[in-house]
Amino acid sequence: MHKVKNLVVGAGLSGAVLAERIATQLKEEVLVIDRRAHVAGNVYDFKHACGITVQRYGPHIFRTDNKQIWDYLSTFTAWHKFCLHVSAWVDGRYIVLPFNLHTLYQVFAADKAAQLEKKLLAVFGLGAKVPVLQMQSNPDEDLRLLGQYVYEKIFANYTRKQWGKPAQEVDPAVLARVPVHISRDDGYFQEAYQAIPARGYTHMVENMLRHPLITVQLNTSFEQIKNNIAYERLFYTGPIDAFFDCRFGPLPYRSLRFEIEQKNTEYFQPTAVVNYPNDFAFTRVCEHKYFLDEKAPVTVVSFEYPQAFKPGENEPYYPINNPQTDALYQQYAKEAAQLPGVYFYGRLGGYKYYSMEQAVAAALDLFEKIKSGKK
Repeated sequence: MHKVKNLVVGAGLSGAVLAERIATQLKEEVLVIDRRAHVAGNVYDFKHACGITVQRYGPHIFRTDNKQIWDYLSTFTAWHKFCLHVSAWVDGRYIVLPFNLHTLYQVFAADKAAQLEKKLLAVFGLGAKVPVLQMQSNPDEDLRLLGQYVYEKIFANYTRKQWGKPAQEVDPAVLARVPVHISRDDGYFQEAYQAIPARGYTHMVENMLRHPLITVQLNTSFEQIKNNIAYERLFYTGPIDAFFDCRFGPLPYRSLRFEIEQKNTEYFQPTAVVNYPNDFAFTRVCEHKYFLDEKAPVTVVSFEYPQAFKPGENEPYYPINNPQTDALYQQYAKEAAQLPGVYFYGRLGGYKYYSMEQAVAAALDLFEKIKSGKK
């Protein structure tokens, strides 16, 4: 029986943060395992044969208003400042996302757009972010119609493709993540710090795990070794239902399939990310050379196809949160609470959507609780 002080399951961002903190702050040994052949989890990137850095599992732009988190990660990477601009292909043309005051003038005649802008500013104020469902219920007829237009052209079909069900059956919190911006700022995010690791996410995570007290073992699942290893603490970032062999039933997830292609043109599209809410089976196309401003006579793009999660066939990317699935998760959480020295966290361990900032913050918070003896 192999014995370890700390076992971290998952070499993604959540696992790397916790392993780094335990090794450097508590001076304890950590074994990090991952069933994939690489570290960095879903933020993994690599150099394509043409020299362009490709984000294998879709676009990731780190963003935060938290200087403490920014400074922490900055010890492992230099940054390439990057403000994401997104387009959508709607009715045969590219328009600006998120839907804002500039988008008004792209989709409506100038006089109609000016009228709508005046009402939006009067009702909501410059800088407001209005959930599309809220706009649809506004007492002003023009604003209701605008809300309906945005819902139908931008959200409804995209949501159906992304989640595999009609938009009205999706948790409203999902739609609230991408509101209408009463602004002329075309940036997709507004956080104070927005960047990508200058040498890529994989290099950053490798730096986090590069410590003499940390051992990384890839191509290794927890199921493979759980009967042959003893640990004092287990930090599990995989699906919580899988840990318990789905004894209460499987938690549902959505998955993604990526088709990565080299294109023999300098640029393929006008922005790094283009959403396709209404056309084609894919939801968006990502052009990777934009992220680190890499120059090449060719380009690399990835087409993103949402699909149902099938254990053993693809990856669980997004928890499907609703009252029923949250209640099922709570059954697993109660079981987890009975296991001393075992901690479930991250997007899959906590069955909760996390941005990268939230994943880092949650891992740092868990470490502080362990350090102070609260866990």
